[in-house]
Amino acid sequence: MSGFTAWLLRHVADEGAIGEFARAAAADPDWPQGPDRLQTFAHHLESGGATRATLQNLTDAWIRYASR
Repeated sequence: MSGFTAWLLRHVADEGAIGEFARAAAADPDWPQGPDRLQTFAHHLESGGATRATLQNLTDAWIRYASR
């Protein structure tokens, strides 16, 4: 596994919003494995009725991922 999902799952033990988001993604059996685009993950969350806070956590995580 590579890309955003692999990066995110390395943060499951982190404190704060990124760690919480990573744990939720790890527990989601339908979490997308790709393609590695922000919209892929946003669409998945939106189709599940995600809150604005969850979508913001995704965006924050994506920014950290993309800036590595």
